[in-house]
Amino acid sequence: MPVEIERKFLVIGETWRDAAIGPALRMRQGYIATGGDGMTVRVRLEGDRGVLTLKGPGLKTRAEFEYAIPAADAEALLAEHCAGPLIEKQRTRVRHADLVWEVDEFGGHLAGLVMAEVELTDADQAIALPGWVGAEVSGDARFQNANLARAARIPTL
Repeated sequence: MPVEIERKFLVIGETWRDAAIGPALRMRQGYIATGGDGMTVRVRLEGDRGVLTLKGPGLKTRAEFEYAIPAADAEALLAEHCAGPLIEKQRTRVRHADLVWEVDEFGGHLAGLVMAEVELTDADQAIALPGWVGAEVSGDARFQNANLARAARIPTL
């Protein structure tokens, strides 16, 4: 079973831009289903690529199944089957200490929120934190994208 292991942090400052790998990728995503057990079904447009993702419950480690779908299908699902506001963000890949981080700059109702996540191969993997990360929010369910989509505003710590 495919498993996602990631840690998330709030971003402080702009120095992460100096280590960017390529241009930012525009994303729009919404949730078809979010279960009380933490299971989610997400549809996303990554540039012109559609993706359907099923995620199991959990905060740092969870099952993740991801499938490419036609962009037109993703557009239709976002327009017709996703409740609440969509998440809009620009994702930039950033290299730090032999890992690639993903920095998301949110727009829409979450404008001003900037978060970074790093995917790991092991839940206990040690990582060197870049100077541009602030508070870790991996264990805070309010900062999961499915919950951010429904949030009226950016959560505060």
